[in-house]
Amino acid sequence: MQATETMAGPEHYLSELVRAGLLIPVGVDGLYGRSGDFEDVIEAFNNVITRLGRDDGAEVMRFPPGLNRLHFEQSEYLKSFPQLAGTVHSFMGGECEHHELLRQLAEGEDWTGEQKPTDIVITPAACYPIYPVLAARGALPSGGKLVDVYSYCFRHEPSKDPARMQLFRMREHVRIGSPEEVVAFRETWLERGRMLATELGVPFEVDVANDPFFGRAGRMLAANQRDQNLKFELLIPITSKERPTACMSFNYHQDHFGEIWHMQTAAGTVAHTACVGFGMERVALALFRHHGFDLKAWPESVRKLLWG
Repeated sequence: MQATETMAGPEHYLSELVRAGLLIPVGVDGLYGRSGDFEDVIEAFNNVITRLGRDDGAEVMRFPPGLNRLHFEQSEYLKSFPQLAGTVHSFMGGECEHHELLRQLAEGEDWTGEQKPTDIVITPAACYPIYPVLAARGALPSGGKLVDVYSYCFRHEPSKDPARMQLFRMREHVRIGSPEEVVAFRETWLERGRMLATELGVPFEVDVANDPFFGRAGRMLAANQRDQNLKFELLIPITSKERPTACMSFNYHQDHFGEIWHMQTAAGTVAHTACVGFGMERVALALFRHHGFDLKAWPESVRKLLWG
């Protein structure tokens, strides 16, 4: 497939990706296997991010895609995004309960009632595990802290849009410190993001945005987020020119996480946080959309950026 002026809709683009073998359907909307070429693009882009931030002095942290349930509850995620959360349940019964489970399974009944919640919640954003870890260390060092984190994440929003997966990878750089330090960090990455998208050869725009807060109170939070320019997104058309997809986000959380986790700067003030997030699958989908499915036919400048 080569990019054209006609923008394929979500289901059409998904069908093309499946026919090309880039995505492997498993029977659940938003859950896919990935081909070797797809993974090559993800890994190459991941390496580009590493090179961009190499001299920043970030501490690298890598977590499995599971979060301590207590930490999840303390994060207040459920106040804002209950519709997206996913929990891990497991069988915790004895032999009698097991026999009942097998009977339900054999008769086609709902067997999930025998499952009970564990102490693990599926990670909703790559940065969430780092805040309690940093808080447990005590006050931040002088100059604050920078963390590089990368994880699979889960959000319950099944869709036939390939750019809206339920399980996806997120790479983040998270800055914790004074308001001046974290705002400067976000401005630096906004410029890097624009430069990166330009070098990737994809059309894009950067616009103010808001998170998908839930309910009536959530609409007020969203409006406040936009009014204060707390969230920007780098948008690339993947399945719609009118509604381009957020592939990078640049977020200033103010003192939200600092207050929750009692994180303090070296000066004893409440720490502020900001992050830049990269939707790894979305960037890959944007590259396939605009450069075609044959990696060897991609522009030489893009191939050189990704693979050297």
